[in-house]
Amino acid sequence: MGIFSRFSDIVNANINAVLEKAEDPEKIIRLMIQEMEDTLVEIRSAAAKCIADRKELGRHIELLEREKSEWARRAELAVRREREDLARAALVEKQAIGDRTDQMKLELESLDGQLEKFNSDITQLLSKLNDAKTRQRSIVIRHKTANSQLSARKHIHDDRIEEMLFRFESAEQRIDRVESETEAINMGRGRNLADEIEDLEQDDRVEAELADLKSKVGESDEENKDA
Repeated sequence: MGIFSRFSDIVNANINAVLEKAEDPEKIIRLMIQEMEDTLVEIRSAAAKCIADRKELGRHIELLEREKSEWARRAELAVRREREDLARAALVEKQAIGDRTDQMKLELESLDGQLEKFNSDITQLLSKLNDAKTRQRSIVIRHKTANSQLSARKHIHDDRIEEMLFRFESAEQRIDRVESETEAINMGRGRNLADEIEDLEQDDRVEAELADLKSKVGESDEENKDA
């Protein structure tokens, strides 16, 4: 499997789904982390080679640019000395070098695109790797907890567990009955004097705020008319 095929599989993988299907999630996520780290090393190695190729190509382009300028100078000198034959030959060399330079610049752009892709791939892979490592720690803790719970469960007889659950459920039912009886007693009772007086106080506050608001609106309207 190629590096980019593996990378695509890793990035597109839903870690939760993979772990849910695994018989040993802790082992599976350990293998996934190893695969991600190996792939990351390969991508970084390929990126390093791409950077080196780009630098070498850039130096070659600079060299050709200087050579192109030199042939332009020679062509100009030949023209000044009235040697059109030499000037023409110099311009042919200049154009040939220019064509090679343009081709190399296209290759340079291609390398730049590859480097951007490498950077994006490394970013995505690092995100997946960090996520997997976080899950790994969580899974180890959950695995130990589950084993401890399983061990404790084996030391308790199933009948005792059922008995405890039944007693707990019965207690809940008794509490529900008491609460229901309390609610039933309160049903139909009228409001007491304190409640009614509190409502009156609330009404007074509302009326006072309403009067204040009307006053402010009236003053605003008067100012607008005067303006």
